[in-house]
Amino acid sequence: MRVSSLLILLATFTVAAILSLVSAQFAVKLVEETSEYSVRKALDENELTWAEVYADGLQVVLTGTAPSEAQRFLAISTSGKIVDAARVIDDMQIKALADLAPPRFSIEVLRNENDISLIGLIPAQTDREAFLERVGDLSDSSNIADLLESADYSVPERWEEAVEFGLDALEALPRSKVSIDANRVAVTAMADSETQKKDVEAKLARRAPKGLKVTFDISSPRPVITPFALRFIQDENGSHFDSCSADTEIARARILTAAATAGLEGKSECKIGLGVPTPSWADAASKAIAAVNALKGGSVTFADADITLVAAEGTQQREFDRVIGELEHALPEVFTLHAVLPVVSDLGEGPPEFVATLSPEGLVQMRGRLNDDVLSTTAMSFATARFGSTSVHNSARTDETLPADWPLRVLSSLEALSHLSNGSATATSESIEISGNTGDKEAKEKIAALLSEKLGNKARYTINVTYLKKLDPIAGLPTPEECEAQVAEVLAQNKITFEPGSGTIAAGAQGTLDSIAAILKKCGDLRMEIAGHTDSQGREEMNQNLSKERAQAVLNGLRDRRVLTMGFKAVGHGEAQPIESNDTEEGREANRRIEFKLVRPEPVKEEPTTLESTEQDSAEQGGEAQTEEDAEGAPSEETD
Repeated sequence: MRVSSLLILLATFTVAAILSLVSAQFAVKLVEETSEYSVRKALDENELTWAEVYADGLQVVLTGTAPSEAQRFLAISTSGKIVDAARVIDDMQIKALADLAPPRFSIEVLRNENDISLIGLIPAQTDREAFLERVGDLSDSSNIADLLESADYSVPERWEEAVEFGLDALEALPRSKVSIDANRVAVTAMADSETQKKDVEAKLARRAPKGLKVTFDISSPRPVITPFALRFIQDENGSHFDSCSADTEIARARILTAAATAGLEGKSECKIGLGVPTPSWADAASKAIAAVNALKGGSVTFADADITLVAAEGTQQREFDRVIGELEHALPEVFTLHAVLPVVSDLGEGPPEFVATLSPEGLVQMRGRLNDDVLSTTAMSFATARFGSTSVHNSARTDETLPADWPLRVLSSLEALSHLSNGSATATSESIEISGNTGDKEAKEKIAALLSEKLGNKARYTINVTYLKKLDPIAGLPTPEECEAQVAEVLAQNKITFEPGSGTIAAGAQGTLDSIAAILKKCGDLRMEIAGHTDSQGREEMNQNLSKERAQAVLNGLRDRRVLTMGFKAVGHGEAQPIESNDTEEGREANRRIEFKLVRPEPVKEEPTTLESTEQDSAEQGGEAQTEEDAEGAPSEETD
């Protein structure tokens, strides 16, 4: 009986234990399923479908491959909001990152006279020693601060071209900063003068490889203008300046406004420079121009603080006195006014004159009257020095009755004529007239300043000079394509031939080389390839060497003729590029040739920027794309 009671008690505890174990297992299973379901739902709602979830007791294990570290962290934090973060077990992997995008290679070169600093990142494949040697050639000093870093990535497509052009710019500008990357070169520099600035900008713009974006920010000091001159004329042809100077932008605006009121039309230049005799220059100039307009014609000439106003012939004395009197009282005290009312000349008897004409070919003819043999010799020597010993012919006669200042007028006329490409200078006892064509935009100003300085502020002169772009030594240069075509035309008429089997240019071909050199001298700095070709007779290797030797001989011949060949290279193609069949003598003769070809860089395919890609994606998703005009911002100064 006692044993039965113990068995019953034991059975009861056993059943209770079994029921408790079953209940615990059921509870754990419920917790696992609930946790797994809730976490999975939260991950799906956050678009983290790549993550896998399974529960292991109270722990929630996250598996799967996250696209990025940020996505992995988001999955952990999302799960931690559903269950206790301590229960979340991270067993996720991160997707292998794609190859890193190559860095932006760039160089910033700072040059200050002889010191050069290099900052930036260059490809590891760059021959650093050769590059530094090239930079060192630009300076007499070995003081080069090399702060360049390198990275082992592929070289950008146009990197070498951009670097070479950047170093060309650095060589031309001793005080400069040149920023270089594969698609753009930015030049910031200080030039010695406005003339040097224009010359450097023109040469660099011509040498820039096509497709490379180039920007220039070249400043130059204001020139010293002496004498500080201004000459305004109002006649039957309208109103115009022969010369205009100002000390500030505000002063220039005031002077041009006064001239526009007096009938000046279109755009007119007024040089800003140093050397103004008084800060009240613009005030005096504006009042003097207004006085000419009030007289309905005439001219006013400033030479520093001296002013000469000449009324038009036929001006009434009363009106002349009134206008000049008002001007005298209105001018600042520092200025001295000399006013002239011309007397109508007797048309039946003309004054003595001296005339010098300059032909487009550079020939000078002097005629008219000179005081004596001494002036005749002096004028001849002066003209010879200006125009060349074989270009001057003197047919002027002597006249001892001429005024005392006649020699000064003759020599001043000849010096003024030297500023023209062709034209004439006529000197009389009353005035000097300079007319003709020039390739110098500042010729009128230079002539006006010259005559004012030589003849004094009371001198009367007329300047009818026209600027022609084709005569401008810079702006009138032919384009590289025109130069290539002109050389090809010469070669089409007369080939460059060589001694048989050698690289020696035949004597009969020297004239052809002279013609090509004359063309290239007018073309300025070019990038050009001189290519040699042969026929198929002989061994291929021998033909290759012979073609290169002949191309080099042509290049040397151009250098002997003082052609600028810095951008030229000689190459040999041997027999590889025939233009006719080598089966006939005529074909072989045609294949033996020299060709001049411009080096034209391959066009660069424009890749959309990150911003442009983002805007495009936004537009495709229904967002409002920003217009190109709104996105441009400030105007760009880039030139291709």
